[in-house]
Amino acid sequence: MICVGIDVAKDKHDCFILSTEGEVLMDVFTIPNNAEGFDLLLQTIHRCTGPQDKIKVGLEATGHYSYNILGFLLDKGLATYVINPLHTNLYRKSLSLRKAKTDRIDARTIASMLMSDVDLKSYTDTAYHNEELKSLTRYRFDKVRERAKLKQSVSRLVTILFPELEKMVPSLHMVSVYALLSEFPGARQIAGVHLTRLKTLLQEASKGRYGRDMATKLRDAARCSIGSVMPAKSLELQHTIRLIRELDAEINDIEAAIQTMMEDIHSPITTIPGIGVRMGAMILAEVGDFSRFDSPDKILAYAGLSPSTYQSGQLSLSGAYSHMEKRGSRYLRYALYHATKYVCLWDPTFAAYLAKKRAEGKHYNVALSHATKKLVRLIYAMEKSGQPYNSAA
Repeated sequence: MICVGIDVAKDKHDCFILSTEGEVLMDVFTIPNNAEGFDLLLQTIHRCTGPQDKIKVGLEATGHYSYNILGFLLDKGLATYVINPLHTNLYRKSLSLRKAKTDRIDARTIASMLMSDVDLKSYTDTAYHNEELKSLTRYRFDKVRERAKLKQSVSRLVTILFPELEKMVPSLHMVSVYALLSEFPGARQIAGVHLTRLKTLLQEASKGRYGRDMATKLRDAARCSIGSVMPAKSLELQHTIRLIRELDAEINDIEAAIQTMMEDIHSPITTIPGIGVRMGAMILAEVGDFSRFDSPDKILAYAGLSPSTYQSGQLSLSGAYSHMEKRGSRYLRYALYHATKYVCLWDPTFAAYLAKKRAEGKHYNVALSHATKKLVRLIYAMEKSGQPYNSAA
């Protein structure tokens, strides 16, 4: 067995080749992050190995920097292992008490880990191509958060410019309200507009829901409003609404692409009541290849949803008194947590399970964490069997 450790960086990669007998076949060498460098790495590996040798290549999960070389290694048929940087960091510290960390040391550490850790799972083509879905779901997640911040800004600006408006409509974040504020961003502007113009705008934007009565109410409220007259804030409000509309269009495009990819995957996860395409896609994208995990507990640990354990002498913290580790994929943790809330709302079995845990005196979040574990076990079984929820339940 030949172990190759690669420390990935932006412009270059440091590599180290080691045999399972501990013999250094090639001391640390550096390759540029380009096609010539990748070919040089492959040639060096072949020079150090024989036809019967098994090759294991390891690198850290360093996000977009490792994506290209990972694809190259998989295309060449090499067994490739993507290792959590936290794992390599702890392993490196266990080898020496010195505080030493360099790219060369990291390359040696990764190769040593491949040689000593038999439980590591190799990266698969399925997981690699799943990166496309992960990229989309994370991109959507960030866009939705960006839009939420802008909506908070709209609420803040309306409180300054026309505070009475919020009590007159079900929500400030409606098409009709945005259309109104885009053209008349403040109480003074609404107070001065002709009633027919205001009625037409509201009627068109709300598709007939609002008419002359609402237009009259709005204008009357605007004429006696305590809202401030601040042109700078009005301009900010118009620009914020414009950005929200642009984000709406972008998010719709992203969701359409996610929908297309999910149709190609044919996953049974969306047959679970309460899990739609977007949340299901996020869970699948973050887990990746389910064959990498020996049990549902490994997925929970990967999401950082396993309880931490601490024991020393007479002191022991575990079970009811321990906190979640909150390490691993925060995106997967978010998706599982929110998916569980909806599943408990829509599925009678999970609703009863959550109620049972609450009846035992558990806090809502603790009870929900138990339901999350149950949901992960269900998803794991369904993905392994390929059966929909009704058949798997």
